[in-house]
Amino acid sequence: MTLRKVNVVIILLLAVAFLIIVQRNLLNLSDILHMENPVAGKSLPFESELSPDLGLESVRKGEEISVLITAVEERLGAVVAAMNSVYQNSKANVVFTIVTLNDTVEHLNVWLSKTQLNNIKYNIVIFKPELLSGKMSKDSPMLQDAQPLTFARFYLPVYLPKAEKAIYLDDDVIVQGNIQELYETNLKPGHAAAFSDDCDSASVKGIIRGAGNPNNYLGFLDFKKDAIKQLGMKANTCSFNPGVIIANLTEWRNQNITLQLEHWMELNSREDLYSKTLAESIITPPLLIVFYKRHSAIDPMWHVRHLGTTGAGKRYSPQFVKAAKLLHWNGHYKPWGRTSSFSNVWDKWFIADPVGKFNPVRKSPGDH
Repeated sequence: MTLRKVNVVIILLLAVAFLIIVQRNLLNLSDILHMENPVAGKSLPFESELSPDLGLESVRKGEEISVLITAVEERLGAVVAAMNSVYQNSKANVVFTIVTLNDTVEHLNVWLSKTQLNNIKYNIVIFKPELLSGKMSKDSPMLQDAQPLTFARFYLPVYLPKAEKAIYLDDDVIVQGNIQELYETNLKPGHAAAFSDDCDSASVKGIIRGAGNPNNYLGFLDFKKDAIKQLGMKANTCSFNPGVIIANLTEWRNQNITLQLEHWMELNSREDLYSKTLAESIITPPLLIVFYKRHSAIDPMWHVRHLGTTGAGKRYSPQFVKAAKLLHWNGHYKPWGRTSSFSNVWDKWFIADPVGKFNPVRKSPGDH
């Protein structure tokens, strides 16, 4: 074979080899182009670097859980601590609705946007005090302890017009469990709300204040009044605490619960229906009437309360407090104050005020 023919053969072989390599590369490219979602459910390395919060937020999917809480300026640190505890202890898709007054909005926005809570989902709604116009007696001695915002729980469908179910929380709570579990509390057919009953709960055992017993209806309502007598309620019926509410808002709307609550507020302003030795807030009596034997029960560990009363430190062991899903400092002694029990638990969830207005009061080394 001549040298010229050898060169032609070599060139042809090289050409064939080149074509084979090109074909294989094209086939690999075709496979990639036809592959569906090659990285479905995964974040590429550079995505995580550019968006450090992507991994955290990607798991907060599923049904939206509506949580309503009120925010008073002088207790704003409590609201932030409560929200932080809910957010950090759950991967649920929680959306907070914060009901407050105009003078608190700016401070609240700064606190949430300038701290580790800048990823939470929240809406701020302004409470209109005129909602209560004509529904409360102006000369009632109970009014001095009443904050208008505490009545926001009566208007849940107003503040959550699109929600079918919601959770209401007082600001002096810490949530240690997954809020999804509380949200999934089963409400019986026809029930618009679930509360924690008092009688069978270790939270209130043995607590008596004045002549009224906060374990039953007699501690909240004046059973000598005709309007109460006509209801046919038993005075020794177990009461409940409205600091935590799971509400079926569809039933709430259908049964006109808000209008019923307003009716009893207005009637009380004229006839003074509440007990003279009222155990706690003036929020509770209308709820007790409207939901008499028409509410479901919350797991007691999802509302361990009275941490704000005297003797709570002796009543609960640290192990019990640690096991509780939700802690409530209802009573006079708040966890941001000097004399509260288990304030160290609350401190874990408190986020310092970036503008320095709110500062928890703590005992100095010389205090006893």
